[in-house]
Amino acid sequence: MIILKRYIKNPILKPIKNHHWEEYVYNCAAIILDNKVHIVYRALSRDKISRLGYASSKDGFKIDERLEKPIFVPELESEKPMVKFNNSGIEDPRLTRIGDRIYMLYAGLNGRTAQSSMASIKVEDFLQKKWNWKRHGVLFPNIDDRNAGLFPEKINGKYVLYTRFMPNIWVSYSRDLKNWSRPKIVMKPRKGMWDEYKIGIAGPPLRLNNSWLLIYHGVEQKQAGRFGRVYRLGFALIDLKDPEKILYRCEKPIFEPVKNYELKGQVPNVVFSCAAVIKGKTLFVYYGGADTVIGVATADISKLL
Repeated sequence: MIILKRYIKNPILKPIKNHHWEEYVYNCAAIILDNKVHIVYRALSRDKISRLGYASSKDGFKIDERLEKPIFVPELESEKPMVKFNNSGIEDPRLTRIGDRIYMLYAGLNGRTAQSSMASIKVEDFLQKKWNWKRHGVLFPNIDDRNAGLFPEKINGKYVLYTRFMPNIWVSYSRDLKNWSRPKIVMKPRKGMWDEYKIGIAGPPLRLNNSWLLIYHGVEQKQAGRFGRVYRLGFALIDLKDPEKILYRCEKPIFEPVKNYELKGQVPNVVFSCAAVIKGKTLFVYYGGADTVIGVATADISKLL
């Protein structure tokens, strides 16, 4: 059931050697504004600190613009290293537009614990590249979680958040984007399947006519002939009015690591996504290959469904 088709010129983003903050680039967010795909990507430097960079594409494939400097850097205590030589900083962003603001969910890592955090920016500032981010802080303090993303609209008068407390996907609600309800489990790993070890959302859910489309990653413990765990992508359909109701969940993955840049790198055997957008009738999924580079894969929405 491998449905997503790789762009023939992948990877679309690689580290730039003279960017000291980019030893690896991967796990990016994406959002469509003014008919352009805006990409906010994670860059890990030699000092083991992750920062966020910016690139954009008019057609969704070819990178037309890329900035020289990061647009978002660690500031909170939860993002600064507590353990020397361990990874820290800003990881795995996901973007959602609500009204005139763009909300970015990300994992703040201090070298020990990852905590889902939120920042936001006015759409106008984002488009003008005025990086006036407002930090909203950690969502669930002192709890190890990541892979968080907001639904792009309220459901039953409440904001909706998906996140991942190992190994499940959970849902939480808020009326003010500050106080969140006690999370509930929405999806669990499935024993003996491609997503048996842990799961987490890719990009925030995308609205279709009759449901929400959720791309998610699943991790298998081991596979014959490969070293270590394998990260693949699948999808689920969520009820429009009830984010706890799963209408459909794919039995087999729609994408898996096959190419050399997905099999070999900082972390082998990985395709990991934080972003999916719909452009026309085409689904674009942006993903990190082996935690080293960024690629894009596409599918016709009608064929996917």
